[in-house]
Amino acid sequence: MIDRQLALMPFAQVADMPLAEAALTYARAGFAVFPCWPGSKDTATRHGFYDATTDLDRVGFWWRRDPDANIGLRTGLRVDVLDIDAHATGTGYPMLQALRRSGLIDQWAHAVRSPSGGLHLYYPADPGRPQRSWSRGTSHVDLRAGGGYIITVPSRITIDGAARAYRPVGAARADAAPIDGDRIRDLLTPQRPPAPPRPVPLDASERVDRLRVWLSRAQEGNRNASLFWAACRMVELGASESDTLNQLSAAAESTGLEEREILATVRSAHRTGTSQPPSGPRGPGPRGVTGWGR
Repeated sequence: MIDRQLALMPFAQVADMPLAEAALTYARAGFAVFPCWPGSKDTATRHGFYDATTDLDRVGFWWRRDPDANIGLRTGLRVDVLDIDAHATGTGYPMLQALRRSGLIDQWAHAVRSPSGGLHLYYPADPGRPQRSWSRGTSHVDLRAGGGYIITVPSRITIDGAARAYRPVGAARADAAPIDGDRIRDLLTPQRPPAPPRPVPLDASERVDRLRVWLSRAQEGNRNASLFWAACRMVELGASESDTLNQLSAAAESTGLEEREILATVRSAHRTGTSQPPSGPRGPGPRGVTGWGR
């Protein structure tokens, strides 16, 4: 049965409480919590989020031992959380707008602002349809569900030497509904064109030309992931980071990506590509782009 009482999650009540009192308030309300190290997101128990509990004696013991411990909330039990990141390397807010236009995410119960400026959207978990956590780093959007946890209000994270707190945003919503993590993940995953029936081997310049054409057709919601995939193909062709930027920037900009996003994504692709150990001779990539032969 879907938890329709998620709107009663005590965010407004705990926002200005000491962390120890807040942790006990969550546990009394039936939300399984566990401690994380002060100022960080790192778990402070032997088994991490698997130790999360509503047992008041256990929770009280943890926070008497360390009153400044952050509060970790195990996801996938009563709540699933869509995590919109905001970092120097990129932000998930453009993707958030695309997801809202899709109609897939608007029935959240609570919204929480993270210390870095990101956003956590809380949804009731559906016990009849359990979901697993996943991450789409190039989109800066993650789902915290089964097999995961979230740091919650009023925990504080140390950023640039200053402690910044998680804060609730707006009022709780009684009409909340579960989120469809699979559909969101599919939307965030770039769709590759179908493979040709008889791929024809191409020289490097032809491959790059086709990559540019394919990338220029990337739709909103897939632009960052498409650029990342194309840049990885450039790495396989032996291109330097500057060569990749020269060859792909114009196509990426034509989709609406900004220069800062393009640079961050290309750098990420080159770090990923150059960190992989050699595995013997192979072609420049899968046959996902029409005419991309091995």
